[in-house]
Amino acid sequence: MLEKTFCATCIGIDAVTVTVELDLSAGVGLHLVGLPDSAVRESLLRVMTALGSYGFRIPGKKVVVNLAPADIRKEGTGYDLAIAVGLLAVSEQISVPAIKDFILVGELALDGTLRAVPGALPIAVHAAASGFRGCIFPRQSALEAADITDVEVYGAGSLADVIDILSGAPSAGKMVVTPTSGDSVRSIDPGRDFKFVKGQQLAKRGLEIAAAGGHNLLMIGAPGSGKTFMASCLPSILPPMTRAESVETSKIYSIAGIGSVGGLMRERPFRSPHHSASLPSIIGGGPRAAPGEISLAHNGVLYLDEVVHFSRTLLDSLRQPVEDGKVTIARARCKVEYPSSFMLIASMNPCPCGYAGDGTDRCTCSRTAVENYRNRLSGPMMDRLDMHIFVKEVDAEDLVGEELEESSEKIAARVAAARRIQEERFLRDGIYTNSQMSTDLIRRHCIATEEQKKFLKAVIRRLNLSARSYNRILKLARTIADLEGSADISLQHISEAVQFRNLDRLADND
Repeated sequence: MLEKTFCATCIGIDAVTVTVELDLSAGVGLHLVGLPDSAVRESLLRVMTALGSYGFRIPGKKVVVNLAPADIRKEGTGYDLAIAVGLLAVSEQISVPAIKDFILVGELALDGTLRAVPGALPIAVHAAASGFRGCIFPRQSALEAADITDVEVYGAGSLADVIDILSGAPSAGKMVVTPTSGDSVRSIDPGRDFKFVKGQQLAKRGLEIAAAGGHNLLMIGAPGSGKTFMASCLPSILPPMTRAESVETSKIYSIAGIGSVGGLMRERPFRSPHHSASLPSIIGGGPRAAPGEISLAHNGVLYLDEVVHFSRTLLDSLRQPVEDGKVTIARARCKVEYPSSFMLIASMNPCPCGYAGDGTDRCTCSRTAVENYRNRLSGPMMDRLDMHIFVKEVDAEDLVGEELEESSEKIAARVAAARRIQEERFLRDGIYTNSQMSTDLIRRHCIATEEQKKFLKAVIRRLNLSARSYNRILKLARTIADLEGSADISLQHISEAVQFRNLDRLADND
């Protein structure tokens, strides 16, 4: 006798259906095949004990459980529920005709209760696209997929609840998770507001431009000049994510096991790993090729404080994800791709002691020490940072002044207006911001006049700019024009964009 149930597993941010085939025949034994890992092989003991706690019996015959397709390695504990329900169905202890209409995912405790598993959101999205009627998850996992309305999402507390859902019991309706409110209520820390940033007009202007166009930015300044605080204020001026961005980002968090129990994420992520973090934790990897910080920052901000203290290997490994907006993690049996389109915001001191170029005699570093310190960021990595800003110490008059500066709310309104312009511009191009423009899109949307071309030629020769740096200047100019609501890029916009390439100009002065 053959019975089938359906489960799912995640490869990258997408899910694939796993068919759990159970065959009952003459003989003795319970066999699990289909490339399971140790956690999946142990599921048989958990399943048998859980079934026994409800008074069900284990079939006294030969049972073969096959997890198909057999060429995909099965990892984790989410297969328990599908195997348990399949055993009950194949041994005719329950009759659930709707069993083929649902994807079943969950870990069974020994008493038959369900424990949360990662990946509920991408599995629910996959179930809707594949024509399944619904998904059954542990209650906490189901809440991650509450906003997916194209498929019925049930949150069960135990194996008994799952049987009630599959048999159409009246209590099943109470276990359907409902969408959260669509109101986008901001959860930004009110203390992280640009109105509390004293002075620093140039740095705040740079962060506004970066937020408007999704540009990468490096802040260089003495200790205590406010670099970290300004970076932490950046989420307060970023617009909420679109529905598509929210789904994609929430999928990554769901796979990582840190999904939001309130449904889809509304705010853009802000990730700030410590400089001692390992390469797999930043880029992604490990035994299960899990997403790293660069993917958890997708559609948001990755902030690297004291960036030169991160290992050179780690920083150079960021180059391709920053450029491509995705990262590929290769393993012996699989290759997983995660999106990683984020704003890279980095900060550093100007020298080892931190006081070079502040106009005082406090700096004790030699010229060679300063150059070696700054060279910890490679040239190719510097090319990928659109903006370089020197952050000076706050003037005493600004510091003791009691008046608040321009609030994040006002800055956010200008950023949102610029983002709307870009949304309309790139409606058919599959991108959201100016920073994501390809060379072809730059040629189409960053048209320079003869006068501007002459100016740019002089800048390229003087600063010895690479082609990548040149393109980033044009992208910056396009964003500055968008902030002013200008359809055309002016010479003033280009000139301001060049001013934000401080390290290029510093190299020229050297």
